[in-house]
Order: sequence, then structure tokens, then C-alpha cells
Amino acid sequence: MSEKARSRATGSDTGTGLPQRRTGRAFAHTPHRSDGRPPQTPRGVRRPGPGGRLGTIPPVPGRPATSRGPLAAARRPLAVSALCALLLALATWQVLLPGPLLSADARLSRALVRTVPDAVTERLSDLGNVPVALPVLLLAAAYAALRGNRRGAAAAVAAMAAVPALVVPLKVWTARPGPLEPWAAGYFPSGHTATAFVAYTGAALLLRPYAGRRWPVAAALVLTGATAAGLVLRGFHWPLDVLAGLLLCTPLLLVVSRCCRSTRRSSG
Repeated sequence: MSEKARSRATGSDTGTGLPQRRTGRAFAHTPHRSDGRPPQTPRGVRRPGPGGRLGTIPPVPGRPATSRGPLAAARRPLAVSALCALLLALATWQVLLPGPLLSADARLSRALVRTVPDAVTERLSDLGNVPVALPVLLLAAAYAALRGNRRGAAAAVAAMAAVPALVVPLKVWTARPGPLEPWAAGYFPSGHTATAFVAYTGAALLLRPYAGRRWPVAAALVLTGATAAGLVLRGFHWPLDVLAGLLLCTPLLLVVSRCCRSTRRSSG
């Protein structure tokens, strides 16, 4: 039998023998990988690696994940709270001695007191009054609770309730006289500053998820700064009193912020 006849006889037998590659269009455009393995992930579903480049063989060796865990996220508020406690202890120690820091505090106060008309500074100081600041926080807490953030609302109200519990014992212990009233005592730390800081910033943290992410906190800081400036310029408090009020209440607001974030994560 000739070779031509043999090939004609075996060409019709498609059930035996090894499969043959076809050099058609489909095979020519089959994608290949550099390591010889078949492509497992479609091109449109690939995710960028830690370096921003599209990966093909996850996980990419030598590039550990950079996402922060819950432990790393909790360390920053703890560090800030510890720093505030350390600075507050230093200021309290200077008031009790009295220390050299009080001389600089007195010079700064003399340079600032009554440089702005009293009618202006008294209105600014009134922003720290409880009848002015507390309703703002209560309205924000009620709105946040209706929207589902009950944990954050409860934390904000508890922070405001903690302000007199923390401020009054320090006032009694230090018994610092005022800039314009040396016969009086109980000016350290500033209760008006603490009230304004907790009320306005706490309200901003509660409203931030519903009213935008930046302007509520910015408005709260402006109101708190206006209160502190009015107290110092009018001579109601020393600058160190105002700083102590801010340091005292910063850890409270960090707790409120954490409660608001945890509520958003659980609802999302």
C-alpha cells in the first residue's frame, strides 16, 4: 500500500491517536503567561498589588499587606490621650508649685487682656456657658439617635456629664486666682473652655456622617477657639487655664469619635 493511500485511510479515523493542535485563529490568539501556567484570572477582574501594579500570581512574594489592623488603629487615640494627660500633669504641677511656667503665662495674659473691646470678648466668652452650649449637643445627640447612632449619642452626653466631675476637683485642688481677681480662686482649668470644646466638637462628630465630613468639625473648632479667645482677652482666665481645659477634654472626645466610627462600620 502506498503512503498516499495509507494516509488517506488513517485520516478518516478520528477516534484514535493523539489530539492534534490546530493552527487556526483561536489557537493563535490564546494568551500565554511568562511562567507557562494557564491564565486563571480574567484581565478585567485582576486587582492591583500593594505597589499599584496589576498582579498575575497572587500573593506577590516580598510585598506584605500594608492595611492597618484594629490594634494599630487603636494605638493613635491612646497615644494622644497619654500625651494630653502628661501635659495636663505638667501644667497642674506648675500651678501648684508655683513654677516658672506661670511667669510666662502671666506675661502673655498682660499683653492680651483688654486689647479687644469688652462687649466683643464677653459675647465670645458666653459661647462657653452651659445654657448656650449644652442645647447644641443635646439637639445633635437626639438627631444622631434617631438616625441610628445611639452609641455615639450616649457617649457624647456622657462626655458632657464628665466635664464638671473632672473640672471642679481640679479647681478646688489648685485654687488658682484669676488675672483680674487675685482675691478669688478656682480658675484652673477653664470650665467654659471645656464645656464649649465638648459640646460643639461632640455635636460635630455626631453630625459629620450626615452633614459632610469636614465643615461640622471646622465650625466646632472655630466656636471653641472663639470661646477661648474671649476668656483670655476679657481677663476671665489665664491662657494656661484655657489650655488645661482643652487637654482635659481631648480624651473624652476621642472616645466619642471612636463610638461614632464603630456605629458607622456596624451599620455599613
